[in-house]
Amino acid sequence: MREKMERHVNAPLSKETAAELKAGDYVYLTGIIYTARDAAHKRMYEALERGEQLPLELENNIIYYMGPSPARPGRPIGSAGPTTSSRMDKYAPALLDLGLTGMIGKGKRNNAVRDAIVKNGAVYFAAVGGAGALLSRSIVSAEVIAYDDLGTEAIRRLEVKDFPVIVVMDAEGNNLYGA
Repeated sequence: MREKMERHVNAPLSKETAAELKAGDYVYLTGIIYTARDAAHKRMYEALERGEQLPLELENNIIYYMGPSPARPGRPIGSAGPTTSSRMDKYAPALLDLGLTGMIGKGKRNNAVRDAIVKNGAVYFAAVGGAGALLSRSIVSAEVIAYDDLGTEAIRRLEVKDFPVIVVMDAEGNNLYGA
């Protein structure tokens, strides 16, 4: 069995890099990722059903399931902890089919998401729940890019540096949480 690795990875996340990551690897992301939670996922899914363009390019990108608290003076964002991923399971396969390469959240995913991860060569990362204040220190900048009316659930473009995550489900379907 391969030892768990510590990796520094740039985002956007290429399919080639995603394929190298294995369940259990510790990863530090640097680059651009996006946030979206329940309401934003529902809105994107409905836009796809109507044949409309999404407000962000999904190809090789990572979506972090997070809704931040308000930023303190001098900081780009407030507490930035993950939300429960299973609430996005209904929408994730369609987004993965459009080229989404990574998702960050917490908790288990259903079999349809696992199958879509394998089919599309993507990965599912976990961020540590309850550590939102610590995670926010790795966020260099934050900008709302879509659905501003959703408040904390608006889609944000984040620039991150050494953002700590763990590979829970890799592109081969290996699952740190078990079957």
